[in-house]
Amino acid sequence: MKYERIKSKIDKIISGKIFLRKFFYGILNIFLLRAWYVKREVKNFFNSRNDKINVLDAGCGFGQYSYLIAKRFKNSEVIGVDINENRIKDCEDFTRAVKIENLRFEIADLTKLNFSDKFDLILAIDVMEHIKNDETVFENFYKAMRKNGLLIISTPSNLGGSDVHSDEEESFIEEHVRSGYEADEIKSKLEKAGFKNITLKYSYGRWGNLSWKLMVKIPILLLGKSFIFVVLLPLYYLVISGVGFFLMWLDTKVENRKGTGLIVTARK
Repeated sequence: MKYERIKSKIDKIISGKIFLRKFFYGILNIFLLRAWYVKREVKNFFNSRNDKINVLDAGCGFGQYSYLIAKRFKNSEVIGVDINENRIKDCEDFTRAVKIENLRFEIADLTKLNFSDKFDLILAIDVMEHIKNDETVFENFYKAMRKNGLLIISTPSNLGGSDVHSDEEESFIEEHVRSGYEADEIKSKLEKAGFKNITLKYSYGRWGNLSWKLMVKIPILLLGKSFIFVVLLPLYYLVISGVGFFLMWLDTKVENRKGTGLIVTARK
């Protein structure tokens, strides 16, 4: 499925519409389980610091994490970067419209990132599975980060990530260059780049994976067949959202011994 086509349609719907973009950000933060994990890690980091925090949202996409951090944490200075020029322009226009002074966006290729000792916190959320030359990106992150800075990564694991459960299967999201990381693999690549104090947690375990199918996969597959299904989504979520949210909550409360997602943190 061409997931990017759906994202492009969403771009057109929310472009220039402040209320719709804010509403869409809210939907992403509530309905995507990875956002629950990421927000928890970000909150813990900011609670441990009282000084000004420079943040890089690497591969910021629609800009929801950039906006969330800049708005919630006034001691942050946030830069969101992405290779998609149109999406960055929309984010810039939105930022000017809502007058958030500690947030800006730039066009950037993560394999050619050229920052040095600038950021205290770097996010790479739902990004690394799209980049083949990942080791170069990890090296660029390390160079861009200040000493004792924190890197937060959310990415599919090799245990069914991208909905791939065997060598014969392919991801239903065709834009992924890898179905997922093996835990030791991504740890080794981060260590090679220079990172230390690396922690790995599985997300989307038994309960989270079921919630993902209900809350994300089924709606996306329907939209992939015809965007007319967008008018039916409110009714669909009215029926299943209670169960879906409960499953997501369970996933964050249990220790997943395995899961289709990985939450990785690393220090410089």
